[in-house]
Amino acid sequence: MDQANPFETPRTFTLHRAEYLVGLAVTTGLIIAHFDEIRWLPAIALFLYIDLIGYIPGALAFRRSGGRPIAKTYYVLYNVMHSLITQGAVAALWCWLVQPEWALLVLPFHLFGDRGLFGNFMKPFALPFEPVRQAGYLRLLDDLGLPHPKQAGHAAEPLPVGHVPASARAAR
Repeated sequence: MDQANPFETPRTFTLHRAEYLVGLAVTTGLIIAHFDEIRWLPAIALFLYIDLIGYIPGALAFRRSGGRPIAKTYYVLYNVMHSLITQGAVAALWCWLVQPEWALLVLPFHLFGDRGLFGNFMKPFALPFEPVRQAGYLRLLDDLGLPHPKQAGHAAEPLPVGHVPASARAAR
């Protein structure tokens, strides 16, 4: 909402996602325009490696945890692999070591799709690895007079990771 309170209301979250949808549309257009020039085996590998390293291990750990916190390493892997900075560095290294090529379009395509289509941004340590309603956010929406977002479906309500309630901090 501002620099001091970096929460997003449902409307600003939608607008934030819309910016990435524009990037997705541009990269999709470039992929279509250069379809015959793309080496598809490297493109598929570049598209998949982001989630093979950055999402799937954490998603499996989350599902096995039964709602208990998982290691922060999974969050770091996700955030590093889903960073435009990281993938920009991968693209630059690829251009230097291999060659500049249209297959590299799948890197921003993947990230813009994750953010624009699915609303997946960086994962904070204080929240479960997969999206789960948080009582504090719902109270914030209530205070702002805004409707609650639809519920994400999980078998168990995971506990926030790394969060220490104010009452527990005061007791220390």
